[in-house]
Amino acid sequence: MSLFIKSSSMVIKCVWLLLLVLLINNVQAQMKTFNVNQYGGVADGKTDNSKAFTDAWNQACQNNGGGVGTLLASSEYQYSVGIDHWIVFRYIDNLVISGGGTFDGQGASSWPYNDCRKNPQCKALPASLRFDFANNTKIDNITLINSKNTNIHLFAGLNVIISNINISAPADSPNTDGIKVGSSSIVQIYDSVISTGDDCIAFLPESTNLNVTNVHCGPGHGISVGSISSNSITGLNVRNCSFVGTQNGVRIKTKSPSQPGTVAQVTFENIEMDKVDNPIIIDQQYCASSGCSPPKTSEIQITDVKYNNIWGTSNTKIAVLLKCSENKPCQNIELRDINLNYRGGNKPAKASCLNAKGAAYGKQNPASCLQS
Repeated sequence: MSLFIKSSSMVIKCVWLLLLVLLINNVQAQMKTFNVNQYGGVADGKTDNSKAFTDAWNQACQNNGGGVGTLLASSEYQYSVGIDHWIVFRYIDNLVISGGGTFDGQGASSWPYNDCRKNPQCKALPASLRFDFANNTKIDNITLINSKNTNIHLFAGLNVIISNINISAPADSPNTDGIKVGSSSIVQIYDSVISTGDDCIAFLPESTNLNVTNVHCGPGHGISVGSISSNSITGLNVRNCSFVGTQNGVRIKTKSPSQPGTVAQVTFENIEMDKVDNPIIIDQQYCASSGCSPPKTSEIQITDVKYNNIWGTSNTKIAVLLKCSENKPCQNIELRDINLNYRGGNKPAKASCLNAKGAAYGKQNPASCLQS
C-alpha cells in the first residue's frame, strides 16, 4: 500500500495510530487493518489526504483490537526539507506503539541532498519518529527502513522502553542514526537489530539512567556517547551487544573546544567486535565537519568508565584509543579482560592513550596504556 502524507500538523496528528501498530487498548480483541485508501486516500504524491486519515483514525479508535500495516513517507525531497520530523508525538503519557508495523521513510531520493557535513547552512531532513516529552512510553516490535534522517529521536522522555526494533538503512546513507536519546531518563533499549549509515544508538547530553542490552549493530558508526559540548551524561550501561563491520564500537566523543560538563558512570560489558574499525574509543577532539579549527582542549570531565570482557577483531592497528582532554584528563578508566586482535596480518593490535588515567585487570590484548 502506498500513500502520500503532507507535513502539516493536522495530518501528523491523524497519523498517530493509523495503519500500523498502535491502538492496543485490548490485546485480546481481534486486530484489524485500516487502509487509508479505502477512506478516500489517493497515493498520487499531490493529494492532501487529511480527511482520509481522519476518517480512518475515527474508525480505528472504535475498534478494540487496533490496527496494523505499513506507512510510507513521501519520496519527494521538496516535501521533507527543513523539518525535523515525519511523525511526532508530544506531551503524551502511557503511549504504546507495537504490533509489527513498518515505517518506510523512502529516504533514497533525499540522501544525495544531505550535505550537512560540509555545508553549515544545510537544511535538515526529517527524523522518521520523534518523541518529545513522551513519558511512560513503550515502543516494541516495529520496523523502520530507509529513514531520511534519524530513525527514532527521543527528547525529554521519562521511563521509556524500546525493544524488538528492526532498523535498516544502507551503510552510506547520511545521518540515518538508529536511535537518538537526549535529555531523557530511565531509558531501556534491548533485543534489537540496527543497521544504519550513522550511529546505531547515540546518547546526547542531559541523559541519565540508560540501559542497552542485546543489541546488534552493523553497519553503522557504533554506539556513541556524544557529541557533547556541555552538560552531562551519567549512568549508562551497554551489555551483551555485538558490532559487525562498524566504523566504531563503543565510543565516547566530546567536542573541542567545549563548555564544562561530565560523562560518568558508564559501563561497556560483554561486547563482541567483528571487523570493527575502532572497537574502543574515547575522542575528546571530536569534530564532525570538514571546516573545524585546530584541536583545542575539551572541558568535559570523563570519569568512572568501565570496559569489561570485550573481544573480537579490529580493522585498524589501534584497537583501543583513549584520546582524552589535556585540561580534564579521563579519570578512573577501567579495562578488564580485553581481547582484540588486529586483522592486518600477524602484527598485534595496539592501544594508544592520551591523558587517560585508570587501571587494567585480567587479560589485556592489546597491552594497556593507561596511566596509574
